[in-house]
Amino acid sequence: MKTTPEHNERIAKMTFASVYPHYITKVEKKDRTIEELHQVIEWLTGYNESDLNKFIEEKATFETFFKKANLNPNANLIKGMICGYRIEELENPLTRQVRYLDKLVDELAKGRKMDKILRVE
Repeated sequence: MKTTPEHNERIAKMTFASVYPHYITKVEKKDRTIEELHQVIEWLTGYNESDLNKFIEEKATFETFFKKANLNPNANLIKGMICGYRIEELENPLTRQVRYLDKLVDELAKGRKMDKILRVE
């Protein structure tokens, strides 16, 4: 499934602060912790808890959030379906990166083991 320019623009302008509470709710409902969520986000982006708090305070868009990220070199190993899209087929780099994060949060909430989520070989 191909994304539209409007879809990509909407993702770019969405703030990390608006989505972060949903990530917390999703993982905590499944007995996972905020610490585990932060571990997953740090693996993908290089951001620690202090960095995340700054992005939240600044109401940074996903465009800014990922522009400053130090994306994990193994991020391209994140594959599969999320929100109706096959991640590896997404052409827009920012949309793909946001969906990487969504997929990792989803895997955490589904009880997947941390070494599998973090693509440890």
